[in-house]
Amino acid sequence: MSVATLLTPATSAEPNGRRTGLVARADERSYVRVLVVLDTTVLIIALLIGYVTRFGEGEPTGSDIPYVLVAPGLVLAWLISLKALGCYDDRVIGYGADEYRRVSSASLRLAGAIAIFGYIADVGVSRGFLGISFAVGTVGLEVARFAARKRLHRARSVGAGWSRKVLVVGDTAHVLELVHTLRREPYAGYQVVGACIPDALLAPVAQRLGDVPVVGSFRGIPEAATAIGADTVAVTASGELTATRLRRLGWQLEGTGVDLVVAPALTDVAGPRIHTRPVAGLPLIHVEAPEFRGVRKLVKGLVDRSASSLALAVLLPLIAFIALAIKLDSRGPVLFRQVRVGRGGQEFGVFKFRTMVVNADALLAELTARNETDGLMFKMRHDPRVTRVGRLLRKWSLDELPQLVNVLLGQMSLVGPRPPLPSEVARYDGDVARRLLVKPGMTGLWQVSGRSDLSWEDGIRLDLYYVENWSLAADLTILWKTFGAVLNGRGAY
Repeated sequence: MSVATLLTPATSAEPNGRRTGLVARADERSYVRVLVVLDTTVLIIALLIGYVTRFGEGEPTGSDIPYVLVAPGLVLAWLISLKALGCYDDRVIGYGADEYRRVSSASLRLAGAIAIFGYIADVGVSRGFLGISFAVGTVGLEVARFAARKRLHRARSVGAGWSRKVLVVGDTAHVLELVHTLRREPYAGYQVVGACIPDALLAPVAQRLGDVPVVGSFRGIPEAATAIGADTVAVTASGELTATRLRRLGWQLEGTGVDLVVAPALTDVAGPRIHTRPVAGLPLIHVEAPEFRGVRKLVKGLVDRSASSLALAVLLPLIAFIALAIKLDSRGPVLFRQVRVGRGGQEFGVFKFRTMVVNADALLAELTARNETDGLMFKMRHDPRVTRVGRLLRKWSLDELPQLVNVLLGQMSLVGPRPPLPSEVARYDGDVARRLLVKPGMTGLWQVSGRSDLSWEDGIRLDLYYVENWSLAADLTILWKTFGAVLNGRGAY
């Protein structure tokens, strides 16, 4: 697609741009106030639980500590600790894991400081009361933040809620790529409201870059941000934006309330693998190589096999009930074993509950023309080969429970890329083949991000992101999100 076709005349300018930015700031402050109220409520409840658990409903005996004064002081100190560690910073709230890490860190640091102060000053505050209060309070704060974030994400997904108003600056191709990336996850809270492009591409009439209005060139970025009410300027790659011009842009934005964000060309690399090293005033981004072996891999394998053993024992009655339902619903075996490709290209038999008629493979050729997905997979929302019980099993992902046996045998992991068919692997190019560097998983980023509703390209992107950036913490997060994805049922067919 040429630049001429991308830059089309704009039908109208962005109305009330400055007001849009003011409303966004007001929504942000309102969200922060809600967090403060939630945190305060959680802390009061936590201290009440700690007091009642330790002392019952009566007064503590043998102590002259005025807990009626200690409790409010502890709530205030806790809130100050949260504030000091940036738990209300608009750059971390609402998206990413940093918010949760800061909340936990603030709580643990305060607990440590109180323990040290109590030991040095010989203050007789009950350690049981403090221990219970901090344990309940820390967990409660995390849960409250999670609930507030989910509500915010739902609002952002429908175009409401607090979001940053972003002015994207860069070459046309890079601007379009960044816009696509930001819109791929609207719940992250970055709403593109305009773009600035190089002077050479600017036309005398109003333009749009795709559906994004072009509001100026590199010469008037601060003015353009003010005109459309943007509170964030996101700079992407451009040959005209030299280091000197970018530094001057930062100076020009000082005191305006507009944040400057630089989007590097490096994408789909998680934070723990990125380290910034200043060299001669130049911030060099050091990217660590992905880890495909070592102690962490051994721990992951141990966790996989232990968890799968426990899950099989707990879910045995459910597995037996599903097997009986399949047997009564249609003729054929209960289990379906299909050859898939695992780590290093090794083939293995993946176990699933049978959800289709016994001659499903023979009927596939007749349905190929009705494929509803792109890429190498076959997906059909109303596949006539699926049985009545099979539709229910697929809706709740119960057909995949037998894969716990594959995890126990070391052929699969609880979390990983989707296990591909040999026919798919035969058509892989060099990049896609990197999916085979780790074990396939029962669940993964593809499942918690939409499953069958995802395009082939997005599914591969998520799989490769996991391969490059996996961690035990990320696995726990994906497992947690899997329960929500299964209950929601979106993309399951």
